[in-house]
Amino acid sequence: MFKSSKLAAAALGALAIGAIAFSTSAAAAPLPLFPFFMTPPTAAAPPQVAAPSQDEDTVMMPARLKRQVVNYATREAPGTIIIDTPNTYLYLVLGNGQAIRYGIGIGRDGFTWSGTQTITKKAEWPDWTPPPEMIARQPYLPRQMAGGPGNPLGARAMYLGGTIYRIHGTNAPETIGTRVSSGCLRLTNGDVSDLYSRVSVGTKVIVLPMTDRRADLGATIH
Repeated sequence: MFKSSKLAAAALGALAIGAIAFSTSAAAAPLPLFPFFMTPPTAAAPPQVAAPSQDEDTVMMPARLKRQVVNYATREAPGTIIIDTPNTYLYLVLGNGQAIRYGIGIGRDGFTWSGTQTITKKAEWPDWTPPPEMIARQPYLPRQMAGGPGNPLGARAMYLGGTIYRIHGTNAPETIGTRVSSGCLRLTNGDVSDLYSRVSVGTKVIVLPMTDRRADLGATIH
C-alpha cells in the first residue's frame, strides 16, 4: 500500500512538471490557432524580359560592307547622306574629305529610284504598315505589324520625305549588299542604330541612280 502511494505521488509529480514545461513552451512560442491552414508560398517574381538587342547581327559579311571611315571626296556638306546605289553603300559625310561608309541592301530590279529627299521622321523599333502598292503585289502580307526583332523594318527607321521609302534596319542581315527590297534602303540593326544616332530630322539624303556606275569613291582609311 505504501509503495503504491509512492508510485502514485511520483506519477502526479511527473505530470505536474510536464504541464509546467508545456505551459512555458507555449508561452515562448504560441501554437497557431489553426495549424492546418498553411501560409501560401510567396509567388516568384516574373522573369525579366530583356530588351531586344540591337547588335544581334551574327552573319559574316564581306569586309567592304562593314561600317568604316573612308576617304570620300564630295562637295556636299557634313551630315549629308549619299546613297551609292550601284555599289550598295551609304555614305554619311563627315567633312575634310572623309565619310562613314555602311553596307546596305537596295531595291531589286525595277524598284530602284534616285533623287534628293530629307529625313522627315525617325522611329525606334517602328511598326510596319505595308503600303497599298506592296499589298497589291503581295496580298499575303500583314496589314500591320508591331515593332520588334521580327519586324522587317528592324531596330530603327528614317522616313524620306513624303515617299513610301525609308532607311531602316532589317531582321535579315544576310541581305545586306543585295538587291531585294521594294525600294527601301536597309542596314544591319547595329549600323542603322549607329546612323540613327548621328542624323536628325531635316538631314539631306541624295540617292544616286543605278545607271551612275562610277567606281567606288570611298577608299578605306588604314
